[in-house]
Amino acid sequence: MTKAVEPMTSGAIWKRLTFFALPLFLGNLFQQLYNTVDSLIVGNFLGSSALAAVSSSGSLIFMLIGFLSGIAGGAGVAVARRFGAGDNEGVERAVHTTVAFGLVAGSVMTVLGVLLSPQILLWMGTPESVLPQSITYLRIYFAGSLFFVMYNIFVGILQAVGDSRHPLYYLMVSSVVNLVLDVVFIEFAHTGVGGAAFATVISQAVSAVLCLVHLLRSRECYRLRLRKLGFDLHYLREIIRLGLPSGVQNSIIAFSNVLVQSNVNAFGEMAMAGCGAYSKVEGFGFLPINSFTMALTTFVGQNLGGHEFERTRKGVRFGVLTTVLLAEGIGVVIFLLAPQLIAAFDPTQEVVRFGTDKARTSALFYFLLAYSHSIAAVLRGAGKAIIPMFTMMVCWCVIRVSFLTITVPLTHSIQMVYWVYPLTWALSSTFFFWYYHHGNWLNFEIANRRLPRRAAEKD
Repeated sequence: MTKAVEPMTSGAIWKRLTFFALPLFLGNLFQQLYNTVDSLIVGNFLGSSALAAVSSSGSLIFMLIGFLSGIAGGAGVAVARRFGAGDNEGVERAVHTTVAFGLVAGSVMTVLGVLLSPQILLWMGTPESVLPQSITYLRIYFAGSLFFVMYNIFVGILQAVGDSRHPLYYLMVSSVVNLVLDVVFIEFAHTGVGGAAFATVISQAVSAVLCLVHLLRSRECYRLRLRKLGFDLHYLREIIRLGLPSGVQNSIIAFSNVLVQSNVNAFGEMAMAGCGAYSKVEGFGFLPINSFTMALTTFVGQNLGGHEFERTRKGVRFGVLTTVLLAEGIGVVIFLLAPQLIAAFDPTQEVVRFGTDKARTSALFYFLLAYSHSIAAVLRGAGKAIIPMFTMMVCWCVIRVSFLTITVPLTHSIQMVYWVYPLTWALSSTFFFWYYHHGNWLNFEIANRRLPRRAAEKD
């Protein structure tokens, strides 16, 4: 029997957010180790070409997976709001509809990913020298993508009810599995980049199965019962309404990164390897952003569901400020230690040069990225996911791609690729600042009270 999870509608705000975000931070850390360990071992044992092959697939993977992860996040908002309102029946229906949706969507992704991998990599302009290895890695990854999708679905449910500890435990186990299998497949079995992909798939399967067992054994209202799996149309529509904008947002961000990657590819293998190594380092810099934004979405969803409006406002202020400060502190560290961090993946001088230049262009502007993601998370928790979707679409896709389309052919400089990120972060942050202070994100929920108050509030 698992310990009951208390909603985030009571208790000290800083403590509830921090203690909820801390396991998320550690969990994100272990999640990041999936790809980072692959890159470290591939770069050191197989060389720059193999590292470039793995790196070229990263943006595409995040684009396709990001869509379904966004849907899972929307489902989490639906669960969080009902959990905060004490609507146990609603939680149960939302959970089973979410899991059923994940199974169908993950299966479709698996088939399409395996079939279309070569065509997509060609469209991205992947150099012929690394194309065969890139196809191998991507196809194997997508063959096991159902595990990744379901893991995110399960974790979204657990986090929505305020449980961030168990996903951390399961990630710790799967990260160890990934590390061991990477060494076994690559160093001893000599399976090349395919071995790295197999290691990742197997470790993702382990984490998904552990989450599944936890939900099956739970005695809470969010317990999973396989016989109840199916689509409740009311909740399916709500999950899509809340999750589709987040999914589109994630895809837009990742799609723009795919286009940016195609511009990087034009500068050769060393640029691909250097920027790929930096992306792994950057991933760690984003961890506090991801952790507190995930915590903010759950906090806002539960407290607005429980009609705790002033508590919501106070929690948002604390969460946004904490996220910005943590992100900038890590950005300074990455700026100073960039050569050493890049060299850990590939000590080749030219690779280190490309990666360091990219790091020292972006790292000091992490506070802008943190602010944009924080306000976007608040709006998702408030049920207004369409606002960040359009903001990201304009700033991080349309403007980003337009900037590269104009500047790169004119300058033939990879610096334009580097600078496009902080420039578009600044644009999105400017709009989010205005909307947070002048929009009706809190009043929206007040005007649309469809959820019952918690029983304690009715007395």
